[in-house]
Amino acid sequence: MALEPDKILQPLRKTRKLLKQISNPPTPEEVHDVRTAARKMEASFQALSLDSYGNERRVLKHVVRLRKRAGKVRDMDVLTSYASKVHPDGEEDCSVQLLEHLGARRKKYAKKLQAAIRQYGPVVRQRLKRAQSTIDKILRRGAKAASNGKAASAGVVASVFNLSSELASPTRLGRANLHPYRLKVKELRSLLQMGGNTPQPDLIDQLGEVKDAIGEWHDWEELLSFATDVLDHVPGCRLVSELKNISHEKYERALTATDSMRSKFFRAPKGKSSRGSSAVMQRPSQPVLSATASLAA
Repeated sequence: MALEPDKILQPLRKTRKLLKQISNPPTPEEVHDVRTAARKMEASFQALSLDSYGNERRVLKHVVRLRKRAGKVRDMDVLTSYASKVHPDGEEDCSVQLLEHLGARRKKYAKKLQAAIRQYGPVVRQRLKRAQSTIDKILRRGAKAASNGKAASAGVVASVFNLSSELASPTRLGRANLHPYRLKVKELRSLLQMGGNTPQPDLIDQLGEVKDAIGEWHDWEELLSFATDVLDHVPGCRLVSELKNISHEKYERALTATDSMRSKFFRAPKGKSSRGSSAVMQRPSQPVLSATASLAA
């Protein structure tokens, strides 16, 4: 069977452990793990149509709520890390003001995350345990394991094809839709990693590079937005000016990486990049087809 049950179950196990043992306040590593595990669960539940089951639909609702709370904490962790690296001469007061603002927000969001874990953690852990049993039965237990496994693989393959088409289809990528595009890149990468053997590692690597590049640009853009709103020394603040320059550089790098990936793996029409004004839907490239076929093997 192409799907690897342990890879699908691992995020559920990790989330159950985190909900029981997470620190107060949660560390940046724990917050990152909560978000990553939640994203993988969402992708696998939807691809396997588990969101149509009563227990799994309810657990997914709670997991999404926790993931969003964790996401706000994670944003402050990343933005604080970036802000601490930018020190224009003469702008020490602005740097301190920005860092203090981010720290206060982090504390606020961490409290909300902890409150959600206290409220929903016990029931989510129970439902996750039941979901583990359901997934295990679907993929490898019982007399109907083979047919169930094939049906599950078919669902994942259908999701991969849909995402591949969506990644190939946007006519123009820019500041307004580049970050939503990243979410599809992340989901496709998660699905392709559900197989027993990682198919087409070059494709997986480029999906990861694009995901990281767009994410980094978006984080710098968010930091610039905070600085513009929070700092008293605007306009004319050299800290804000430097953040604008960094954000623009990260945007160009992310767009270039995305263009390269699309032309290589999703067959953007010749002569037209994602910056172009028109595009024609084309079938995925051979590496994408090969990776998809390996999930159905």
